[in-house]
Amino acid sequence: MNGINHKTKTSQILLTIAAFVVVVAGMSAAKVILVPFLLAAFIAIISAPPLFWLQRKGFPTWLALLIVILGVLFGGLLMAGLVGSSVKDFSRDLPVYEAQLKQQSDLIMSWLDKLGMDLSNLALTETFNAGAVMKLVITLLNSLGNVLANGFLILMTVIFILLEASSFPTKLQTVLGGPGTSLVRFDNFVSSVKHYMAIKTLVSFATGVLVAIWLAIIGVDFPLLWGLLTFVLNYVPNIGSIIAAVPAVLLAIIQLGLIRAVLAAAGYVVINLLMGNVLEPRFMGRGLGLSTLVVFLSLLFWGWVLGPVGMLLSVPLTITAKIALESRDDTRWIAVLLGPGIQSESKTETADESTSKSQ
Repeated sequence: MNGINHKTKTSQILLTIAAFVVVVAGMSAAKVILVPFLLAAFIAIISAPPLFWLQRKGFPTWLALLIVILGVLFGGLLMAGLVGSSVKDFSRDLPVYEAQLKQQSDLIMSWLDKLGMDLSNLALTETFNAGAVMKLVITLLNSLGNVLANGFLILMTVIFILLEASSFPTKLQTVLGGPGTSLVRFDNFVSSVKHYMAIKTLVSFATGVLVAIWLAIIGVDFPLLWGLLTFVLNYVPNIGSIIAAVPAVLLAIIQLGLIRAVLAAAGYVVINLLMGNVLEPRFMGRGLGLSTLVVFLSLLFWGWVLGPVGMLLSVPLTITAKIALESRDDTRWIAVLLGPGIQSESKTETADESTSKSQ
């Protein structure tokens, strides 16, 4: 009997792994359709709190929805216009940056040559090419532009999700047959994700505005673009702010010299330390129960499966998977491994339970 049980467990594990591979391959193959839908869900989650707030203030549902959708549409058009004009301006100004880079590299080579260093075989300009410096930015802008090209599909999906948002809890309670444990757990999950998205959006927006203002004061070209890039990449945990800072600082080196580039980098560091390590934890309150390693690995995994938008949505998608794993006894151990630890996990659950009771 033990041998049979062992074979059964082994078969279940192999079947689970095979199913996981098939699902991931299917998601990667269908990312052209899946990415706009996930982005629409992401926007809908961010837009839901303002919608519910307007409804509580006495606005009819149709008027509250119209106001929110107009806000989303305005933000999308503004972002699309900024992305499109930035790609055009980059292509136009790239020869200027290359000339400035060559001039600065020649000065550095001359200075090092006076110190007695033989740099005749060092091709500094070819190694540090302005086109290569901006390649990452242009790639990110093109990826974002491709997603925004599906704007109508995304907008319609957001509208339908928001229309169903208020009635979905009632439908779920009817399906589950009453307010049971599963419904409480789902409510806690939705509340956690909405809380995370709302705070993260506000903090990211404030970070982007401060970065744009600082770079405009220094004199770096395209400050609005760098502010937008900071706002978008701030959703990417751990390394998003670093990725956002690199192209702006490199452009500052090419355009304004080393001193102002150091000022630009210092501004990024101060702003991100203030917003990410001081204000965000204070407003975020309870965490979402993921270890730092899992957050980083989820960033790589979802970026590989779904592209740049997958990196943006890595935390919400991983949280969804964790909640699904927690709902079954035979997969709960995987959810524990994804969490920050037994003690932190229990604290989070206690906070969630107290929150649900207070509601």
